[in-house]
Amino acid sequence: MDALDLIEAHTAVMVRNFELLSRRTDVYDEVDRAGYLLLRTLEVTGPADITTLAAKLGLDPSTAGRQVSAMTSAGLVERTPAADDRRRSIVVATEEGRARARRVHERRRANLAAMFTGVPEDELRVIGESFARYNRAVAREYDVSLLPE
Repeated sequence: MDALDLIEAHTAVMVRNFELLSRRTDVYDEVDRAGYLLLRTLEVTGPADITTLAAKLGLDPSTAGRQVSAMTSAGLVERTPAADDRRRSIVVATEEGRARARRVHERRRANLAAMFTGVPEDELRVIGESFARYNRAVAREYDVSLLPE
């Protein structure tokens, strides 16, 4: 298997594994994966309009808008009119949204820690840096900025 076949095969398996972990753990009981990512994006960018969130998340603005509406109904984000253009909404995470995102983050870390028990820190760093390289390549190719800061 050449390097690109290795990456292709393992990214396919990783997608399946992410779905498996989502179904078989309580990690996303409080906030689903899409909501978690939206809240984490707001944590990094600060308050943002729908167009900015859509670009950061690699979504169509209407999809981002639906996610924001659902999260607004759940009390996880608030929308306020933009100061410079009242037709635009600025989205900000509520305290409840931030608290839920923190709990999901802690569960995700605990899950990773359990799965990688005994793996040395330097090897974990190589895995993390490889994921980061992959995500940067996707971001460049598809003109999205869905990257942790």
